[in-house]
Amino acid sequence: MLTDFDTKTSPSVPAEPLRRRDGALLDRAFTRAAGAPLVTGNDVRLLKDAAENYPAWLAAIHGAEHTVYFENYIFREDGTGAEFAEALGARARGGVRVRVIYDWMGGLGKTSGRFWRSLREAGVEVRCFNPLQFSSPFAWVHRDHRKTITVDGRVGFISGLCVDHIWGGDPKRGIEPWRDTGIEVRGPVLCDMERAFAQVWAATGAPLPADELTPRESIALAGDVAMRIVANAPGNTGLFRLDQLIAAAARRTLWLTDAYFAGIPPYVQALRAAAGDGVDVRLLVPGASDIPILRPLSQSGYRPLLEAGIRVFEWQGTMLHAKTAVSDCCWARVGSSNLNIASWVGNYEMDAVIEDERFAAALEQLYLADLDHSVEIVLRPRRRRFALDTKTSQATGSGARRESAGVSGSSGSASRAAAGALRLGRTVGAALTEQRVLEPAEARLLFLVGALLLGLGAVALYWPLVIAAPFSVMLAWISIALLARAHALRRQRRAGGQPAKSLVRTTAASPDTEPHLPRD
Repeated sequence: MLTDFDTKTSPSVPAEPLRRRDGALLDRAFTRAAGAPLVTGNDVRLLKDAAENYPAWLAAIHGAEHTVYFENYIFREDGTGAEFAEALGARARGGVRVRVIYDWMGGLGKTSGRFWRSLREAGVEVRCFNPLQFSSPFAWVHRDHRKTITVDGRVGFISGLCVDHIWGGDPKRGIEPWRDTGIEVRGPVLCDMERAFAQVWAATGAPLPADELTPRESIALAGDVAMRIVANAPGNTGLFRLDQLIAAAARRTLWLTDAYFAGIPPYVQALRAAAGDGVDVRLLVPGASDIPILRPLSQSGYRPLLEAGIRVFEWQGTMLHAKTAVSDCCWARVGSSNLNIASWVGNYEMDAVIEDERFAAALEQLYLADLDHSVEIVLRPRRRRFALDTKTSQATGSGARRESAGVSGSSGSASRAAAGALRLGRTVGAALTEQRVLEPAEARLLFLVGALLLGLGAVALYWPLVIAAPFSVMLAWISIALLARAHALRRQRRAGGQPAKSLVRTTAASPDTEPHLPRD
């Protein structure tokens, strides 16, 4: 069974196929691009959907003896959230240091202050990432989109799942679970996961104590899997560079699953170049989105991929939320990052990049199983869809759509909004500047934008205050924030302090002055 995959059962398979195949040069390129070293001696278990991820998470939390680091974009106040809150609170009351980070935007309207107070009263240390601040009008675009847990430096989890009942579905109402993928990790790479958590913890307040993080040398070897932890931070494009390298290095296959795909031109070109060189490039995306209004934006990006020979599939069911990639049956990625600019540039994200033939083979099997529940998009008149027989790779007829009930806007994904805004801007820009030929599939999108702008123009003509008032408020907000920041910097200068975020020339730090937490 796929989710029972255990790397320790096949010791005859080498743990570092990429390094063996292409030598130290490729390994060095991956390390530099991702900013993450390859760590050996690990064990990885593939987990499918909430039915396998949530029980594993809870079992690890219940068994915690020293520390629990829990970081998630959404921690919803519902039955699922209550179950996790009870587990975390029980361990905190038992003397375990339990630390939780949730994202302000992810929790907006989903979790009350009372919920967090009850956790704090139980002894859990809770921090909110990047709440809305008057002094920083646009800082809200940077989000903590990670979904990760580490326990005692012994076991960890990386996935695309949030803490929300919608991931589990509703059997009584016939609503299927959201499709998502995660992994359970053991071994020395947990050191990197803990330090990634410490990075965000320090960004939200006082850093972790220097002696709390688990030293790498104290973590026992758990298997023979080689992997990297790519902990993206705002402005750090490590995963984007790595994704481009993988597209360039792929020889036979590159199979992608993404919930909010909006590839920017350099990445789309990398995929098109791989397909043009004979690589079997496939992209699996949701057939029904948690933000339905943005669905036309996603579909408008299919044609450049299809024309290059890239195969695009839409999942038939509730929401497909997984973010995975597998290439040449030797390289795989699982985590929280979507293939769009919000994840590549704007958010804190965490992904596990695994170089192991057995794990990649298991993820390939899971991908093919997902294609059995998908339909392929083809370049035909009226954009007809055909169900794919993944065993014969032949179109066999139109696929029946599954019930998509339960897919709503409840997740509030900033990545989806960013992906939609990017594609919208590219389409409108192309229409105005004629930089490229627009496709018929983009007609609906341009019509909607044109109608919206016409409506706004009419409102501005007849009721100018409706447009002017919000614009004036925004300008006032920005100006006051800038004046307040300038005043604070002047006070700091007068007090003899170094101007915040100034450019200063420094010398190499000595061992006595080296900070206790690594900097990314």
